[in-house]
Amino acid sequence: MLTPSAVANAKPQAKPYKLADERGMYLLVKPDGARLWRFDYRRPDTRKRNTLSLGAFADVSLRKARDKRDEARALLADGIDPGVHRVAQKRAGEERAANSFEVVAREWLAVKSPEWMDETAKRVTAWLENNVFPIIGKRPIAELEYNAPELLDVLRRMVKRGAVDSAHRVREHMGAVFRYAIATGRAKHDPVADLRDALPRAEVENFAALTKPDDIAALLRAIDGYQGSPVTRAALLLSPLVFQRPGEVRQAEWEHIDLDAGEWRVPASVQKLKKAQKENPRTPDHIVLLSVQAVAILRELQPLTGRGRYVFPGARDRNRPMSNNTVRGALQRLGYTGEEMTAHGFRHMASTRLNEMSQWNPDAIEAALSHKMPGVRGVYAGRAKFLDERKRMMQVWADYLDTLKVGGNVIALRRGSKGK
Repeated sequence: MLTPSAVANAKPQAKPYKLADERGMYLLVKPDGARLWRFDYRRPDTRKRNTLSLGAFADVSLRKARDKRDEARALLADGIDPGVHRVAQKRAGEERAANSFEVVAREWLAVKSPEWMDETAKRVTAWLENNVFPIIGKRPIAELEYNAPELLDVLRRMVKRGAVDSAHRVREHMGAVFRYAIATGRAKHDPVADLRDALPRAEVENFAALTKPDDIAALLRAIDGYQGSPVTRAALLLSPLVFQRPGEVRQAEWEHIDLDAGEWRVPASVQKLKKAQKENPRTPDHIVLLSVQAVAILRELQPLTGRGRYVFPGARDRNRPMSNNTVRGALQRLGYTGEEMTAHGFRHMASTRLNEMSQWNPDAIEAALSHKMPGVRGVYAGRAKFLDERKRMMQVWADYLDTLKVGGNVIALRRGSKGK
């Protein structure tokens, strides 16, 4: 029977040797000085001899090694092979890790992200990384599928700090993760469905936008006097004229713009059309008709950025598009808070005023905004159908903004027959 001092003083020899303890346990001393605990036993099913590693003396004391031996002997008494049991435990641990909520969620993100705008993919990933993974990310998803209260706790933490709308969105994404787990055979139930009425109602807020003529006029004059980067100023000037999504504006590429024709083709891959394009590679580009004023802004910008890929390149890396915070930050420097005006608000501004003019076919306005229209109005229908009307509309809109900016009379622009 070994003693702690005997183990500590065991010296290496030219060949490996054993120092016996009792009940099948011994210390294997190797020529390189390693001292390893081993336990010899007979397998319950075949009665063949087998050896189980109990660790190294550097990490496992004599007492701990004996405890491990006794645990193995207890398994043998129940007819369980301790070696097989160890392998099963390891595999179970690996399976738990492989099927954790975070692993399944990241698989789902990898599947869905190609269908989304880059900003959407980043935002959803950040929501999960900041609010969900730190709390339940390591938990096997199968342990959570009937544990709605634990998931509710994740969401209540967000509600407590005032992020009610984000909590509702995170709930939706968590539900999508569980449905993906069910589809891939790693869960049988979506517990998030049970949380549908468990959160306080979120206040529905549209993107802040200025829609009154006097307010628009003041904004346009402020933009005209912007003293920052000329690239940022150009993005500010162009945004109300084209009223496209901020992500589409900042990712605009020179190769997609024909200044002579007055057209900017926004590829489906840049719009909210990734899923449609994946299903149908022939999904058409969105054509933005450029007014004389928009073309002039781009021609003035072309000497600065025209040799690169992006119309509005990043300030630090010209091989990447402008940051999605650039226009928002510029509006804030002009004195407009996020509750007053946002980069996305230029779309709402244009939609509101153009519809109030009662001069344009509503479908032409929707087509200009690249909005999806239901039913026979088409899957992104009217993109080509309304080109002539949209071209006139974009020029009238640009002239209207110019008139507003200088403080002229714009009442006449609101008259005319629908569909003219």
